Amino acid sequence: MRWRVRKKTLAHVLVAQEGYMSAYRDVTGVAEPTTVLTFRSSGDELLALAHAGPPFYRPPWSSTVVGMVLDDDTDWGEVAELVTESYRFCAPQKLRHRLDR
Repeated sequence: MRWRVRKKTLAHVLVAQEGYMSAYRDVTGVAEPTTVLTFRSSGDELLALAHAGPPFYRPPWSSTVVGMVLDDDTDWGEVAELVTESYRFCAPQKLRHRLDR
C-alpha cells in the first residue's frame, strides 16, 4: 500500500518476499517474507535513522528514503511520528500547516 501527497510517495508498506521486490530483501538482509515500511526523512532524523541499525535500513534508490522492518516489536507510536514527519517532508506548505492547527 502506498500513501501519496501530490504524486510524491510519503509512505509505502509491502511484504518483501521471494520473487517480489528482491531489492527490499537485499537491503534488510532478511530472507523470509518480511513486512517493510519506507518513508521520507531529512536532516538529523535521516542521519540518526540511517545509522540506527535494525529495524531501520537505507534503501539505495533514494537519498531521502528510510526503511523499517515491521514486526511484533514495532513501536506503532514511533511509526505514527515517522509517517507524520514524512508527510511534512512531502506536502506543500499549505497542507503542512494544517498539521499544526
